[in-house]
Amino acid sequence: MKTTKIALFQGKEIRKVIYKNEWWFSVVDIVEALTESGRPSVYWTAMKARVKDEAAFQLSTICRQLKMIAPDGKMRETDCANTEGIFRIIQSIPSPKAEPFKRWLARVGYERVQEIDDPELATKRTRMLYKLKGYSEDWIEKRMRGITIREELTDEWHKRGAREQNDYEILTAEISKATFGVVPSEYKKLKGLKRENLRDHMNDFELIFNMLGERSTTEIHKVEKSEGVPKLRHDANRGGKIAGNARRELEKELGRSVVSTNNFLPRNKKIEK
Repeated sequence: MKTTKIALFQGKEIRKVIYKNEWWFSVVDIVEALTESGRPSVYWTAMKARVKDEAAFQLSTICRQLKMIAPDGKMRETDCANTEGIFRIIQSIPSPKAEPFKRWLARVGYERVQEIDDPELATKRTRMLYKLKGYSEDWIEKRMRGITIREELTDEWHKRGAREQNDYEILTAEISKATFGVVPSEYKKLKGLKRENLRDHMNDFELIFNMLGERSTTEIHKVEKSEGVPKLRHDANRGGKIAGNARRELEKELGRSVVSTNNFLPRNKKIEK
């Protein structure tokens, strides 16, 4: 399963995903970062038409439709290009940010080559990104452990019959509903999030119970040698209930809900309703 990652260029989020062992970037995100257009998809459509009339090639031929997390939180296909393709695209965008972006893009591409040779570099860079965003070392440690647990779980799902992105969404929702009483889309709405990664905006307890639900589910799969999405879904509900029961016990002791509306969005960032 391809996982959407977020890179930052001058404070702007650029979605990227690994495809054929290299980074592919969301074109509309890059258009928005370079032009600051309020309607980057419209700009991109017009740009493709203009270049088609002026040049001997079409920009769409150097793009590929890949699934990435959309603003509504769902995986949707969007135009993406690799490093070479993005270099060609930004040649057609009049922007003072073009040269700094080229340097940024070259660095990101080079980092991928380094990560292939030394996978630990990817983990180190993820830690550094969280640190630069202002997360505490304690929170980062939990988040990184959660990433590992999540990867182990999705590996089990793949081995045991889950193939489509929709399968992963259904199974994840099952764990979340049993753990927190809400599915991820409802949870994001509660926190005022759209495209942001929900887990990046969880507090310590939310991360801990999320890990417990996913780790429990993984172990149930292994013990019962589960196969097929219906059985995996049943296991996911059971694993989530283990975490959900623990959450409710803690809430009784604390006298408050663990599920929080708080998130790590910058205070000056406007949240769209």
